[in-house]
Amino acid sequence: MYLLLCIILSTIVGYLLFLLGPSLGGIIAFGIIVGCLLRALYLLKDISQSISKTSPKPNKVETAYNNYIKEKNKTC
Repeated sequence: MYLLLCIILSTIVGYLLFLLGPSLGGIIAFGIIVGCLLRALYLLKDISQSISKTSPKPNKVETAYNNYIKEKNKTC
């Protein structure tokens, strides 16, 4: 139902932009597209931050072990 409503509203907005002419309609359409893209980037940033907060952080023992393995592989 939500998809159908979005399709109908997009059709109406497209028709209104078509009636405004190429210059004004193009500017408004560009603004709508850029606004949607910026909103999507903002949401992706929020999702990335929330995922990074929930991921486990390595503790001191794991960090020391990883450093030991790296140094051991360098000497061999």
